[in-house]
Amino acid sequence: MNYEAGNPIVVQSDKTVLLEVNNPLYAEARDFLARFAELDKSPEYVHTYRITPLSLWNAAAAGMTAEEIIAGLDRLAKYPVPDNVRVDIVDAISRYGRLKLVRGEDGRSLLLVSDDPVLIVEVSRHKRMKPYILRRVDPLTLEVDPSRRGHIKQALVRIGYPAEDLAGYVEGTPLEIHLRDVTLEGKPFRLRHYQEEAINVFWAGGSARGGSGVIVMPCGAGKTIVGMGVMEKVQANTLILATSIVAARQWKRELVDKTTLREDQIGEYSGQKKEIRPVTIATYQVLTTRKRGTKGKGLPLEEEFPHFAIFNENDWGLIIYDEVHLLPAPVFRITAEIQARRRLGLTATLVREDGLESDVFSLIGPKKYDVPWKDLEREGWIAPAVCYEIRTQMPDDWRMLYATAERREKYRIAATNPVKMRVLDYLVEHHKGDRVLIIGMYLDQLEKVATLFNAPLITGKTKVREREKLFEQFRRGEISLLVLSKVGNFSIDLPEANVAIQISGTFGSRQEEAQRLGRILRPKSDGSQAYFYTIVTRDTVDQQYSANRQLFLTEQGYEYHILYDEELPEALTQK
Repeated sequence: MNYEAGNPIVVQSDKTVLLEVNNPLYAEARDFLARFAELDKSPEYVHTYRITPLSLWNAAAAGMTAEEIIAGLDRLAKYPVPDNVRVDIVDAISRYGRLKLVRGEDGRSLLLVSDDPVLIVEVSRHKRMKPYILRRVDPLTLEVDPSRRGHIKQALVRIGYPAEDLAGYVEGTPLEIHLRDVTLEGKPFRLRHYQEEAINVFWAGGSARGGSGVIVMPCGAGKTIVGMGVMEKVQANTLILATSIVAARQWKRELVDKTTLREDQIGEYSGQKKEIRPVTIATYQVLTTRKRGTKGKGLPLEEEFPHFAIFNENDWGLIIYDEVHLLPAPVFRITAEIQARRRLGLTATLVREDGLESDVFSLIGPKKYDVPWKDLEREGWIAPAVCYEIRTQMPDDWRMLYATAERREKYRIAATNPVKMRVLDYLVEHHKGDRVLIIGMYLDQLEKVATLFNAPLITGKTKVREREKLFEQFRRGEISLLVLSKVGNFSIDLPEANVAIQISGTFGSRQEEAQRLGRILRPKSDGSQAYFYTIVTRDTVDQQYSANRQLFLTEQGYEYHILYDEELPEALTQK
């Protein structure tokens, strides 16, 4: 193999991959690694990726082969790829789909099959699988409990043999739905090429295979439209799970505007309404509302979470999980029991801070489609964005307060550093005439910001009607600055926003960083770029958390310019 010292990556025997940033092949290597490895650290000059079984299984489900991965590593590596890494890649990729779930000839029984009789014996004797096995049919077939299809898939992932689910899906109650050529607003409408690709990849194989999986694409790239395109393929009653009432109503507006569905065919199931219609949009919040006094008592799911009854109140042909990276753990539990229904997950990032990525894989489905953010930026589908991290000093009295604080209080002190207000004041003035979102997590800090700029503040306590009114005023240009709590992290359609400034966040949350940048990525009518600022207190946990938050976006190709507050005016003028 012709290895070159000038190549950008070093593959190590512990399955970490080091990537040189200042290398002409950096971008090519980054995009290649993102398809089958996870970014672990991204300091200035060398980024570290990890090759994991789950990352390889997702790659396999998306069509990557072991040969393709190893050939790419050989082509881009400085030194020989360790033999154990080659073997482990081949082994992990080969494990995906060696076991298959299929229907028996009677159409009701569920079979676990393989062409390897030794594997069948191994699985049949594993303690995780024993509760679900009904009998051994022959040397290559186990009959398993059809009511535990999701639990079986979870168990097999944990054993290390993720099954390909070919057991098929219920068709659901038929519902005629088509995408319009012209929206209700009179605008021409057609799928973008990558949206069409995502829909077709999800549906590949039709009724047998086209039934479960996750589509990953950036905020502003039209994940909702992909969902509608899948609905057109399925042609059946659909349950959509959304993050909030605001998000649910945005789904309804899009469906009415861009499909042939009538308004009276779409229901809202939330804290405010309980409508069950051919297309029903429910919020995660209402679904996970527990019946009082049931927590920890081991009751059936529908008794502990009474609104889970919605999963069986209609013959759904499709369930769409919007922002699947935020899916609450109880919804995973019910999803394990409804595997016969087609499932589509939509997200900007598969990163979950609770470590439940393997449950997304086994219960919603593997990653079927992932488009690099920078590719869409180059094609003009999302706005180009410049990212800045601005590091501020801390006043002496706050520094002492920080130094003597308990560990759990340190982040709040650093995040609410009063020097941030001075930097914020400068940035707002610098972007006078732009549409600005200021996002944070501490309400007292946000209230001060809203007072300073005489701007509206939207929090979880703001009534839905008031939120929608303020968002509409922002869209029309009547308001140019909004202050948002964590409600601004997702599912807010504000295409006019071109500046986002985050002053505090949920510790080191990578998914939150992706969502917040996503708020300003919708393409601008004049083709202008967007600006994303993070204000952090230097030499504190605030700065440490910020480095972790940036991991996912670094993987997508975004570069963070590091500035210090004292050099801010000159630095921004030059850039």
